Amino acid sequence: MSEAIFYDEPEDIFKFLIQQGQEAIELSRVDTLWRISGNDTLEVKAQSMDNLFDKVLKVNRGTIISENPEKYGKYSVDDSTGTHLAVINSKGKTVGYYVFGRSKSDYSRSYVRVGSDPKVYLADQNVTYMLQTRPTYWGEKPKEEVLPPEKIPTDTTIIK
Repeated sequence: MSEAIFYDEPEDIFKFLIQQGQEAIELSRVDTLWRISGNDTLEVKAQSMDNLFDKVLKVNRGTIISENPEKYGKYSVDDSTGTHLAVINSKGKTVGYYVFGRSKSDYSRSYVRVGSDPKVYLADQNVTYMLQTRPTYWGEKPKEEVLPPEKIPTDTTIIK
């Protein structure tokens, strides 16, 4: 039996924090636009955000793999090796906290810890590669608008 890891309304999400080891990135929403906090040169890629909402938050947790915190390192879900994802709502409240770890034996799967629950679950898909801390994964330089060339009058007669 598998169960979704996230239940809240996606429309109420205003911030994501992603951390891997010492690296971290914050994505925040202003009105309808997502931004990389502290980075005003990159526009957030729609595809990366779609993956976050449509794949990462829709992960299902299945079989319990371990309930022993001493084994977190084995499943890459401890503080230093895991990929941490915090989901924050419009009131600044954390409505989801997850630690993802990649399966070393089955690359199509990953492990996940949910909130303060000490259990490590097998996730139904591997989403760790969608949780990057590099700004260039989430954003790209805005495309420059190319303006059409100005029309130059073809009448070259000189008026005297």
